[in-house]
Amino acid sequence: MKLRITPLNIIGAIGLGLAAFNILSEKDTAPRQVDMSGFYLLILGCLILVTFVTDLIFRFTLKDLKRIWIVESVFILFTAILILIIQKLT
Repeated sequence: MKLRITPLNIIGAIGLGLAAFNILSEKDTAPRQVDMSGFYLLILGCLILVTFVTDLIFRFTLKDLKRIWIVESVFILFTAILILIIQKLT
């Protein structure tokens, strides 16, 4: 199996690293650490799962690596813009 790095893999790995760091770190020793409660960690875990599943769907539908990068980058950009719009409305 050929290893292909994609934008959604990178985003998922960053999210997984952030979740692991917040779970494994001590809460009292890092005063500037982002405080993530259990609910936010659950949401982050769900988003990581969605990113990996979405990446698999894109990999099975698109075979060309260049096209996967373009489609996934547009998907990430569209999702970020949509999140910002929803955040401004509420």
